Amino acid sequence: MNIITCFKVVPEEQDITIKPNGELSFENAKMTISNYDLNSIEAGAQLIESISGTLIGLSVGALNIDDSKLKKNVLSRGPESLYLLADDNLVNMDTHQTALALKAAVEKIGDYDLILCGEGSADLYAQQVGAQLGELLNVPTINSISKITASEGKVVVERTLEEEVETIELALPAVVSVTSDINLPRIASMKQILAAGKRPSNIWNINEVNLSKPEKTIEVLESKAPPQVDRKQDIIEGDSEEIIQKFIEKISKELK
Repeated sequence: MNIITCFKVVPEEQDITIKPNGELSFENAKMTISNYDLNSIEAGAQLIESISGTLIGLSVGALNIDDSKLKKNVLSRGPESLYLLADDNLVNMDTHQTALALKAAVEKIGDYDLILCGEGSADLYAQQVGAQLGELLNVPTINSISKITASEGKVVVERTLEEEVETIELALPAVVSVTSDINLPRIASMKQILAAGKRPSNIWNINEVNLSKPEKTIEVLESKAPPQVDRKQDIIEGDSEEIIQKFIEKISKELK
């Protein structure tokens, strides 16, 4: 089985700072793998360990995703090779443009059986890219998957809903978006990190995948942290009916 696991490169949350005027500063934020996509990479690695095949990592974005530490981080988690569509024309894309860029890269890669995506990205969390990519590729597509098992020509997946768990069989090729409940991403060993440096990375620009420059549809006007609200620290002691009613009245007042 040939699996492509897609991931988004985002600023490291711990490196984001807040300026005195409330604006978010990304100046010192290193680029890292979106947390939700760590689960899709791990899901692909576990599938390849259970069946024969190859695992490829794929990401699209600006030129800064072509980072040596970032590439080693991905390749130490299971993928045998890495493909990056890195071009500064791919900044601030909407979900449809991201899906179009991934489609162009997938078609450049060629043969695949299964494409894995995270349920959303750590920055925007739109939860749309996987579904749109499947539609563009015209293959079976499903999201919110918490378990995958594979066999010849198909995968069986589980989706946990509010009151039931669906078990669904999909013919391959297919696109599957997985939740963060599907696994616990591995921590790479020193041996895996050293081996990652010897695995191939392929870097393309939009011309090499026959992708047109996306039109600008999103403009970030400002990025500000929400205002900080101090706790009121109201304390109501006791367990009498009168005290409980007072507590309910205070909560109701705050919720209005």
